Amino acid sequence: MKMELLKVKCMAIFLTGIFATSIPAIARADWSITGLGTLDGTYSVANAINDSGHVVGHDNGDGTNRAFITGANGAGKHYLDTLGGTTSYAFDINNSGQVVGHSFTVDGNAHAFITGVNGAGITDLGTLGGDISYAYGINNSGQVVGTSTIAGNAAYHAFITGPNGVGMIDLGTLGGNKSSAYGINDSGQVVGSSTISAADIHQHAFITGANGTGMTDLSTLTGTTSSIAWDINNSGQVVGFSSLYDEFIGYYSAQAFVTGASGSSMADLGTPIDSRADGINDFGQVVGGLDSFCDFCPGSAFLYSDGLITDLSLLAPVVAAGWTQLTAAVDINNHGQIVGWGRREDSPGGGSRAFMLSPIVAIPEPETYAMLLIGLGLLSFVSRHRKAKHLI
Repeated sequence: MKMELLKVKCMAIFLTGIFATSIPAIARADWSITGLGTLDGTYSVANAINDSGHVVGHDNGDGTNRAFITGANGAGKHYLDTLGGTTSYAFDINNSGQVVGHSFTVDGNAHAFITGVNGAGITDLGTLGGDISYAYGINNSGQVVGTSTIAGNAAYHAFITGPNGVGMIDLGTLGGNKSSAYGINDSGQVVGSSTISAADIHQHAFITGANGTGMTDLSTLTGTTSSIAWDINNSGQVVGFSSLYDEFIGYYSAQAFVTGASGSSMADLGTPIDSRADGINDFGQVVGGLDSFCDFCPGSAFLYSDGLITDLSLLAPVVAAGWTQLTAAVDINNHGQIVGWGRREDSPGGGSRAFMLSPIVAIPEPETYAMLLIGLGLLSFVSRHRKAKHLI
């Protein structure tokens, strides 16, 4: 009996070795890039992607900016409805295909909206009492976040809604007179930025508790004065940038950051100065832009994964497909698909083009499969032989 058990253990070790040697082959990934084109316009921008690969953004196909949605994995593309005006923008999408953004109404004001499943229909989310609102994020319960003017005041305040966009609640500020919410996870933790006092022009990134309760100042990276949080994953990791700020020239010397769970321990990503982190998935992979604040630099999209930074513009499949620059990467889903915008050699009008970049996981070598099958066969033989002896 002991000898048979020893044989089984040895076989298990043998199979473990086979699996271990096959892991690098499975983990190695190449990339494919898909241009999302325009609807007869001169440029397009992709802003978000869900786990089915539905992409949302906007382009100017009919002479004005219009929000669009694609099918799964970027296939097909069509405009969303508007709130009566001709201009609209889509900024986020959840796994049900509910889209949020803003559209101009017939009276010329921008209002936040939410659509139904897979971008069907459109609903005006209203405002916090003012004339204008914008929606920037949505979670899988349909809770929406953004910013809106408040009653009797031109100041903007961050807001959160209930599920499916019902109700709009003022999240307040960190002590200043304005705030904006840009991201929300499935627990309802919200991130964004807020001025910290009425007399201070600087903004700080913030995070809330579940369902938008409370607002905690995430502060800034050492040596900087302002910060903005753009996105949050379901572990509460937050990404954005921290920078110096001047009211005349805006943000400069910016540095992309990521935090630990629930917004703890803000740390820079090790990217060059003038970088921003725009999106993060549940595996902690971060995308953003390098040189994104430099007026004389073209900018370049990056991926941060497992402590390594990859300039996406330099990937061989990207160059081979005729893309001269991937200017910005703004979202990444849990399958590692990335969206943003860039430039192609053959882009009519020279405008930006929305893209979807997808990892391709390599298939194990045939000999690896053969070794796995042989090993599994031997393990099955030992198991049957052992059972047969037990029955004699």
